[in-house]
Amino acid sequence: MGMVMLVCVLAVVAAVGLVGLAALVYRLIGRDTDPTESRGVSVGHAGSMLSSLFLLVFAIAVVVPWASADSARQNTYTEGQALVETYWAAAGLPAPDAARVQTELRDYARFVISREWPLMAAGRLGDEGTTRLESLRTAVMNLRPTGEDARAAKGQVLDRMSDLFSARRQRAADAKSTPPAGVLLLTVVTGVVVIVFPFLAGARPRGLALVPLTLMAMLLGVGVYLAQDISRPFSGGLAVRPDAFVGAIDEFQRIPEGR
Repeated sequence: MGMVMLVCVLAVVAAVGLVGLAALVYRLIGRDTDPTESRGVSVGHAGSMLSSLFLLVFAIAVVVPWASADSARQNTYTEGQALVETYWAAAGLPAPDAARVQTELRDYARFVISREWPLMAAGRLGDEGTTRLESLRTAVMNLRPTGEDARAAKGQVLDRMSDLFSARRQRAADAKSTPPAGVLLLTVVTGVVVIVFPFLAGARPRGLALVPLTLMAMLLGVGVYLAQDISRPFSGGLAVRPDAFVGAIDEFQRIPEGR
């Protein structure tokens, strides 16, 4: 959460700083370079509108990934809970089937953490994880337990695995999610317009007057970098970590082994 807050604070600072500096420059333009008061008012108004537009687009570029990452994080905990519930249900199967199913579930959790999670930074899951779960589900379906309790345990395992598959599909969708198309490009375009607008309005700053414009350009670069960095839920400063699966493996240790 510390990294999340740092990224968000930096993004807000970059946006507000850029808009604040733009407002200062537009005010200087309207006061110092325009002999006509009405023209100065027009320049200031146009500059304010451009700044507001940039701030709106930049807010979308930051808030949407933030919300997506938070939703993806909650979904991983839902998947981790489904994994734990499946492990619990498997404990009711007769030996040696219970131990075999639980071992497969532990191996799957470790696979997700060590091998699948790095793939999600690129927006995909791969096929091996799905193949593992499908093979396990087929193996459970092929069991022929005797006794009412064992048959009920088999049904519970299959029900929990259905939840696990659903959560996995949601994680795959989360990994592919990105901000609305064109938002980052529009952020760059509006930011550049905010920077070059003083020149288009007739200002010719020199010396110290160039400092605000230079800072604006630097803040624009920082803002665009941050927006790009957090564009996917499983990469960058807001990246979702496999804490839910690590917690599930820890929970496995407290669940009875299959009888």
